[in-house]
Formats: sequence, structure tokens, C-alpha cells
Amino acid sequence: MMAWQRSDGRKGIRNTILIAYTVECAHHVCTRIAQDCADQDAQVIGFSGCFPSGYGQDMMAALCTHPNVGAVQIVSLGCENFRKSDLVRQIEASGRPVNLITIQDAGGTRAAITEGSAWVRAQRAALDALPKVAMDPSELVIGTICGGSDATSGLAGNPAAGRAFDRLVAAGATCIFEETGELIGCERIMAARAATPELQTTLVATVEKAARYYAAMGYGSFSQGNATGGLSTIEEKSLGAYAKSGDSQINGILRPAEQAATGGLYLLDVVPDGPPKFGFPNINDTAEIIELISCGAHAVIFVTGRGSVVGSAISPVLKVCANPQTYARMAGDMDVNAGRILHGEASLDDVGDEIFEKLIGLAKGGTTVSEDLGHHEFVLTYKTTSRPEPGCHSAA
Repeated sequence: MMAWQRSDGRKGIRNTILIAYTVECAHHVCTRIAQDCADQDAQVIGFSGCFPSGYGQDMMAALCTHPNVGAVQIVSLGCENFRKSDLVRQIEASGRPVNLITIQDAGGTRAAITEGSAWVRAQRAALDALPKVAMDPSELVIGTICGGSDATSGLAGNPAAGRAFDRLVAAGATCIFEETGELIGCERIMAARAATPELQTTLVATVEKAARYYAAMGYGSFSQGNATGGLSTIEEKSLGAYAKSGDSQINGILRPAEQAATGGLYLLDVVPDGPPKFGFPNINDTAEIIELISCGAHAVIFVTGRGSVVGSAISPVLKVCANPQTYARMAGDMDVNAGRILHGEASLDDVGDEIFEKLIGLAKGGTTVSEDLGHHEFVLTYKTTSRPEPGCHSAA
């Protein structure tokens, strides 16, 4: 495994240039810069809102200083509330090259595109000249998510991902599973794996908070596709989603944009405290993937039964297909066929080992199918922020 060394001690398995907008009005300019630099591994991210958002500010800072990021081109309209100067200072402090273009000052759309494209190309040449260093599996941060779930997800794909997580944790890596809204009914089973009594209490409280939030919204984390795919209730879906966490001890709870203090297994709490303010905590799978990446995930395991095609900006997304019929239809979008488990052609350990090896391969120059297809989806919306609960990192 070889990677790019960052000044904070972390290492990146990609050396991506981000083109980041600080308001939706600057999105088009960023897209045009990325199109002009299509061969430069430059990807677009951004925050669309014009009103202030502590969550959006924290997320953008975490993403722009992610270990997989080598440089950042920021594009601002000029009159939005986003604290772009703070973001520039945070990126500079991380040792990364950063350039700020303000469209209103630069002379408009064409001038901003010209300047941004030139800067990205210059940085690509500089980044390509950087040497790589050795990376150990213990330095990896890996997230996992399930989406487009059906009855096969909890039988094959998620438990196989859990076996891969157990191997990673044993190697000293940091593993992050989510989402609290899809763990309802599993909170006490999960709490039994907590590193400390205090964390046990907090894990239960975190899932109970999610249940209250979704009850207030009048709709849970359960889709029409889940039901069509054979899932009957949120409890049944939760059992399948829980399986992707594996069997290792749980060390703590993370919030979006928060990094783990030590290696081990962590739960990502995606549900804000208090009553609903901005709607559903995560409006789609892409938003959840981005939150895992904001916690430092070098790559994300995505388990699907119904079939999903999304990738993500910044970190590769490894697709694990649980349903053999879906895999037969969509093999061109999948990395791992976990449906072999249901046909008796492979064990959970076999597929777990395959997932583990593919993750290691990503740090050896390998790519995922979604990367090869050009999937770099990104979603960042408004959400309330809150302080970490007592018990987070309690085993550190």
C-alpha cells in the first residue's frame, strides 16, 4: 500500500483536486472548470445554501482537508454568508494549496472559469510530482452504508461487510458504520458490545433519539423499494443494517465531520439533537456517504440489494451486491457479488475476505467500478449541529 503523506500525519489513497463552491450561484462555474479539467482528477463539491450553516461550514472544512485531497480551488459568488476566508485559512493550515476565486471580483463567469482552470492544471502537475509513502492497513479509515436494501441485504451483503470490518478492526484500522435511524430495535444488542458502561447508555440514547426524530417527522427510514424487496418493517431492516457493523467492540460515537481519536469501530450518529428543524437527517444515500467521508473515510463499502449506481466525490465507493438477480442485471455497476452466498457458492467469510482485499487494492492503485464509470455524486444540505454526546471516544 502506497499513499500521499499529509501534514497532519494522515495519508491519502487519492490525490484529488477539489473545486468547491460556497453557494449554489457558483456551482455552474465549478462545473465548467471541472469540464475543462476533465483529465485532471478534479471533482466538484460545495454547499448550496446562502444562509449561515455551522454544519455546512464544518463539513466543507473536513472535506477540503480530507487525506484524499491534494489541493482545493474555492469558488465564491461574493455576497453569500459562507465564511470563505475561514475555509481558506483552514485549508492553508493543513498544508494544501488553495486558491479563492470570487466571481463578482474576477469579472464574471468566463473570467472565473479561465482562472480556475489554469490553477487546477498547474496544481495537477505539482501534485503528480509528489512522492508516495508506505501505508499500513492500520492507517485506513473505512465507512460502510447500505442503500437500496432488500431482503437479501441483511442475509448476505451486510454480514459479509461486517466480516470485512472485523478483519480491518483486528488490523488496527478505523471503521465507521451508520445510520442511527436504521438501527431502531437493535440498540440494546448493539450496546452490549460497547467498550464502557457509559458508552452503552449513550448508544441506547442515540438510537432512541433517532426514533423520536423520525416519529416527529411522521416517516421513518423505510422506502417503497425496501417493501417491494421483501422487507416488512423498520425492525427487520434494522437487523440487516446492524449486521454490517460486524462483531467487534464499539469504541465510540462520531458526529459528521468528526474524526476518531483511535482505531477501532465507531457508530456515526446522523440525527441532530432536538426537534426536527431542516427535515429528514439524510435525504439520500449520497448525503450519508459524504458524512462518512467527512469523518476521514478513505473508502466506503456500499451494500445494496435492489441496486445502486452512485459513487462519490473524494473517496471511492465499493459496491457489494447482495441480490444475485440484481447482480445479473447490473454487474457493470458492482464490485463484489455477495449473492453467491445465497446460492451456496461462497461463505460470509469468503466474501468478507474479498471485500477486505479489494479495499487494500484501492491503496495499491486499484479503482472501483463507480470511479471507472465517472460517478462522483455529492450532496450537502442544511442540518443542525450539536456537540458530541458524553461517552464519545470513551475507550480512547
